[in-house]
Amino acid sequence: MTRPNINLIKILIDSQNITAEELEMSLSLQKKTGKGLKEVLIENNLLTEDEILSIISEYLFIPFLDPSKFKIDIGIINLIPEDMTRKFCIFPLYKAGDILLIAVSEPLDILTLDNLRLSIGCEIKQVLAKEKIILNSITTYYAQIQTLPEILEGEESLQIVKTKVAEDVESLALIEESQKQPIVKIVNLVLNEAIEKRSSDIHLEPAEEGLRVRYRIDGILYDMHSLPKKSLRGILARIKILSNLDITKFYIPQDGRFHIYTQNKEIDFRVSSLPTIFGEKFVLRILDKASTVVKLEELGFSKQPQSLLMEAIAKEHGMILMTGPTGSGKSTTLYSILNKLNTVNRHIVTVEDPVEYQIEGLTQIQIKPDIGFSFAVALRAILRQSPDTIMIGEIRDTETADIAIKASLIGQLIFSTLHTNDAISAFARLVDMGIERYLVASSLILICAQRLCRKICPHCKEPVKTFPKDVLKDLGLESDEKLQFYYGKGCEECSQTGYKGRTALLEALKVDQYIKSMVIKETPLEQIKELAIKEGRLITLRNDGLNKALAGETSIEEIYRVTARD
Repeated sequence: MTRPNINLIKILIDSQNITAEELEMSLSLQKKTGKGLKEVLIENNLLTEDEILSIISEYLFIPFLDPSKFKIDIGIINLIPEDMTRKFCIFPLYKAGDILLIAVSEPLDILTLDNLRLSIGCEIKQVLAKEKIILNSITTYYAQIQTLPEILEGEESLQIVKTKVAEDVESLALIEESQKQPIVKIVNLVLNEAIEKRSSDIHLEPAEEGLRVRYRIDGILYDMHSLPKKSLRGILARIKILSNLDITKFYIPQDGRFHIYTQNKEIDFRVSSLPTIFGEKFVLRILDKASTVVKLEELGFSKQPQSLLMEAIAKEHGMILMTGPTGSGKSTTLYSILNKLNTVNRHIVTVEDPVEYQIEGLTQIQIKPDIGFSFAVALRAILRQSPDTIMIGEIRDTETADIAIKASLIGQLIFSTLHTNDAISAFARLVDMGIERYLVASSLILICAQRLCRKICPHCKEPVKTFPKDVLKDLGLESDEKLQFYYGKGCEECSQTGYKGRTALLEALKVDQYIKSMVIKETPLEQIKELAIKEGRLITLRNDGLNKALAGETSIEEIYRVTARD
């Protein structure tokens, strides 16, 4: 349905931007086609949309701007129903007091403005904008506020296509299902909501009754949505198509990735599928390409382990290992170190699986095990390129460990990660891989163990009034000591969790001659650890966490959760 152009004929006549003959021809075409006058003018190359809007803007003193450049408060989108925004091609931009600024493709007449004013209870101010940009804004923002029950309610179109004919027919059915508007909206909602909530992962888990959606926020998984079974295949097919995965293969694991542009930034999603008894489970790792590598000094390390780390990375050669489970922040720390070392006179090469952050000035290599390009193969090639510093994403096998250790002994500074619970266990892990003790002791200069713990939300932080004596005793503290711990009560800022953001705990063991000699002599690791703690050479993860809890950064409960017992 075409809306009339308010006084557009008069504006064009007064502005004298087209001739009387051109205007008469345009009005004749408008009558024949039933199209709007503005559309006719544009189609016949008499005026561009920009020119028409500029003429109207100047004539009516209404600003002409681009809504996509506005930072929109999602809270004001609900002020105008989506069907009304599409009917009148309008979009809410900004609200101050009882005045609402809206973008319009054509100035609204007095009657429409009055009806809109009564409907939303606000005074209306108009700015002009292109119709296409307004419609794109409506699609983008209203998709974010629409709830899953609203999308799914009454949607008969979500009935799954059931067919047992040829595989290509089944594929076409899945593709068709994944492209239905409700499915697209659901997937968009989940992706945008996860980003808004600072999630690191999205878990899509098929169950007997439907699809469970969970987000990992600050290291903890939270249940977010339970979607009906009728939408399961369409959603999973949509994720597969986005990730360039084979939609016909349901019984083998697959890996892929895709990226989207949202909220003025580019987001990468690393996708992994796994077959389960109820269907394929997907985990989507969220990587913000626009985020910069955090400075080493800003990671939140305590003074003692940070000083040992800074001393070690200043060395010309040797191996530095970061240990800890998946998700403990090892890669982030290594990227921060490399960023600090990244100077014009240093040749730095990384071998990763996958490359998570791209840093200018580094040579970064993505391994491809499926074609035989492994960490070990890449390392051999790198050593022929005369590098000064090498970062190996992970030491997974004996061959990689052997090459890395030998490279550290011939003049390279090597960084890598290893999966062990604490720093001291790295010695045993490398020996178990078949590396000689003297090589392990000779090459290592620093071993770090790392964890990430949640920080208490500063908006609802409160002191703990009493603390159980048995817990204090377990922490090695006297009950009569004047200690103050804190917790988060829970508020809107932290989604009632009591925590917001994370900080790093670091356990750093300097491998000096004293430690090297004990490793070579096969001194039990527990004995080495006890001596290192007693002599102040090592602050354990638990004790580092305790110091942060006493400083009010985190809670005792969080420290117990992320650290192993000493």
